[in-house]
Amino acid sequence: MILSDHRWTPVNETTFETTGGASGPRSVAPTPYRRGVTLADITRPAVLAAIAEFDRLGRDEFLRLAGFGRSKLYYLEYQGRLYDSKAIVGYAHGQSTGTPLVSEDFSGGDKTVVPRLTALGFDVRYMRNPDWTRDEIILACALVEANGWRQLDAADQRVKELSELLQSPAIHPVDQRGPEFRNAAGVGRKTADIATAHPQYLGKKTNGNRLDREVLDDFIARPAEMHAVAAAIRTALAADEPPTAGPDPDVPDPTADEGGVLLRLHLRRERDPKIRRAKIADAKRHGLAIACEICGFDFAKTYGVRGTDYIECHHRTPLHVTGPTKTRLADLALICSNCHRMIHRTKPWLTVEELQSVMQRS
Repeated sequence: MILSDHRWTPVNETTFETTGGASGPRSVAPTPYRRGVTLADITRPAVLAAIAEFDRLGRDEFLRLAGFGRSKLYYLEYQGRLYDSKAIVGYAHGQSTGTPLVSEDFSGGDKTVVPRLTALGFDVRYMRNPDWTRDEIILACALVEANGWRQLDAADQRVKELSELLQSPAIHPVDQRGPEFRNAAGVGRKTADIATAHPQYLGKKTNGNRLDREVLDDFIARPAEMHAVAAAIRTALAADEPPTAGPDPDVPDPTADEGGVLLRLHLRRERDPKIRRAKIADAKRHGLAIACEICGFDFAKTYGVRGTDYIECHHRTPLHVTGPTKTRLADLALICSNCHRMIHRTKPWLTVEELQSVMQRS
């Protein structure tokens, strides 16, 4: 069955006329779901034919001609590619029975489309695009601020560039994204959420969220600091750094509210064994004990040979201040595990000197 602007043409050469036109074919008017429709007649070869037609036309053209919108949650996964599940089933129904279905003819989701495709041996994935993180909103807010606190259109080159940058796996793993993930339209909508949340905006607000307003308030209150953070995040994403660092039980989890690109990069850099060995060797060359620079704890004195050269390495300046740069030994401090956890325990992080003052006052 071949899709065209005005008709469905099944492979048996029988033509099924529709009420097609500029908006695509419609076999019935957009009224309640067609009675008596069953998906049980759909066969695996029919689904494969739908997949082939999808590939031939491309996603947007296939959906337009078949009479479907884009899937929001459920996608058929086949040979590493994702397909809009309901549209595939509607086309496959026509291939199997001679009666193609459009979106208004039947309901989709986990009660209809998913079980039928699964029964035919296909994998269907639930893929809700992840919420925007603080890091992502910071980048979008920087665009809005630079645009005079006005939203940006999806066609704006700056929006397209940010959309491309947000495809980095450093924030969201690739296998957790739907086909619409952070596309230009989505980035444009986020700039609208931020722009309409501005205190001086007098029009109708969009459906933004608490985190949009928090980031906006931060930009208004501390513009220089937030621009530095945005620049550091951009640099980290553009560098295509590995996305994760091992978990730290005493550092707040970089959830959607916290972001985490710079935190993960900071922790990974601190745990680099080459950097740690170089700092220890430098301390020994200068005749310094391998002991905590804050509290003076010496693992070797307490634990003997087992504690020799056991110490953690801390970067004195957070990445949102320095940006991703080449680490110098002078940027590092050798500190014990307890002091290291105390530095990272709450935001903003304490400096080495600030924690020393805390201990002296206690």
